[in-house]
Amino acid sequence: MYNRLRIGEILVRAGRATNENVDQILRLQDGEKENRKFGIIAISEGIIKEEDILGALAAQFDCGFITEINVEEMDLTLLENLQLAFCRDNVILPFARQDDKGVLVASYDPLDFETLDKIELVLDRDVSAVLVPKSILTEAINTAFDRKSRFLGADLDQLDEAETPYAEEVLVDINDLLEAEGDDEAPVIGFVNSLFVQSVRERASDIHIEPGEKEIVVRFRIDGVLKVITNPPKRFHASIVTRIKIMAGLNIAEKRLPQDGRIRIKMAGKDIDIRVATAPMVHGERVTMRLLDKSALMLNVRDIGFAEHDLSRLLKLIYKPNGIILVTGPTGSGKTTTLYSSLSEINRPDRNIMTIEDPVEYQLQGINQMQVNAKIDLTFATGLRSYLRHDPDIIMVGEIRDTETADMAIQASLTGHLVFSTLHTNDAAGAFTRLSDMRVQPFLVASSVIAALAQRLVRRLCKDCKVAYDPTDEDIGEIGLKRETLLKYTTGGTIYQPQEGGCEECNHVGYRGRTGIYELLEMNEEIKQLIIKNSDAGTIKRAAVRNGMHTLQDDGALKVMRGITSIAEVMRVTSEGGGH
Repeated sequence: MYNRLRIGEILVRAGRATNENVDQILRLQDGEKENRKFGIIAISEGIIKEEDILGALAAQFDCGFITEINVEEMDLTLLENLQLAFCRDNVILPFARQDDKGVLVASYDPLDFETLDKIELVLDRDVSAVLVPKSILTEAINTAFDRKSRFLGADLDQLDEAETPYAEEVLVDINDLLEAEGDDEAPVIGFVNSLFVQSVRERASDIHIEPGEKEIVVRFRIDGVLKVITNPPKRFHASIVTRIKIMAGLNIAEKRLPQDGRIRIKMAGKDIDIRVATAPMVHGERVTMRLLDKSALMLNVRDIGFAEHDLSRLLKLIYKPNGIILVTGPTGSGKTTTLYSSLSEINRPDRNIMTIEDPVEYQLQGINQMQVNAKIDLTFATGLRSYLRHDPDIIMVGEIRDTETADMAIQASLTGHLVFSTLHTNDAAGAFTRLSDMRVQPFLVASSVIAALAQRLVRRLCKDCKVAYDPTDEDIGEIGLKRETLLKYTTGGTIYQPQEGGCEECNHVGYRGRTGIYELLEMNEEIKQLIIKNSDAGTIKRAAVRNGMHTLQDDGALKVMRGITSIAEVMRVTSEGGGH
């Protein structure tokens, strides 16, 4: 674009650059073996900003110049006959109607008349170019086509039962799939693609496709709670499952045995990893898909919900040279995020950090990660035994499932390594009795484990629609609070609850996002003696509380008083086991 203009002269005349700036760029351009364009050099060398160049060009060609596109208010009917690939390749986007016959088109090249003419033909309207910085325009294109994508394939009934969608790709770019939606494409493919789009838009962690006798039930797990999304006709079940199996690289002919696979998609700039599991049921195969958004993982231990009291103690623990730190909780309680954020906090070039996981959910730069493989007998125990020969400082074991793994973890800690791992127990004190159940000697547990952290995930109240109210003594008593404590930490004893029906920001649920509640049990001499005596979990927990431990319910109550979550939400996760 820029080499077709006397761009330097235009910039100077528009007051966006000086003659010295232009001379500097020209000298750089002359010295370039690849003869890079004037504008590219100006921007990459930081001599002139892209906004300055586009502003000068807009003045020269008498067209508009903006630095923001409000995609949420866009007229999406302008995109009906346009494909994503066309707009993305040409970096162009019609975004607003100007009058009865005119359309404003965002571009970053005022001389790309060929593309503007094509847009004019497709829309059958006069177009006016508006210059927009390339990075802003690219993001707007992805977001606009994400909104455009049709949800749940309204054309499913047009598909004949005998048709089977087919595609060979295992690595799928969802944008490329969506752009092909139209009259000629099998609606099942559009249905599956739209499921992915909708699940990412609604921040779902799982997609469940469950066959019934007469219909299919599709549910999303959003912020830990399952929600029915749609009920497609049963006759399309085989085609939907086949499509997903092909995308995940599974055997479409095998319907009697469970299978596991993986789909990787790119959508609106995000890398989404989807773990796929199928299982035979009475009425057909069930499919469960776990979505892992690599860009959404929070890796700062300070941002995942720890109260100051627990955070300061945890930071001291994870910097210790040796010992075992156990994170406990049911499936879906955020244990992986806590482990990863802790490892990221202590990850430095002078430390050798190694993990063995099932599976490796997120790849962490600077950390050596291994995935277990039962087919070749690569278990947590064998992987851990191998790691001890690689001079590690810190080891993370995905889960302690058996006596062999527990013994290896203890030996690693006693020989000068810091070990992180997880257990499935209801509270922190239960971790010690769980190890005893694995026939680990109590004195070894007492001398190696330095802390046990129990956790759950609670939904955050929507900031835009949460409602203040004055609770009764019975309400606050459910989470162990007294009126005087409530008055001390709140304004007039007021706390919050979700608004009935929610708002658009929270998808009419009343909650948006999740945070953790924690119970950090730090080892001391009294607890060591109780463990050696094989005391029960209740006795150990009472001793820990006497020594300053905040229970899960205590931490939940604190977040209620701070307006982060509700009493009902804390009770839901602390009384039901708190998974997901």
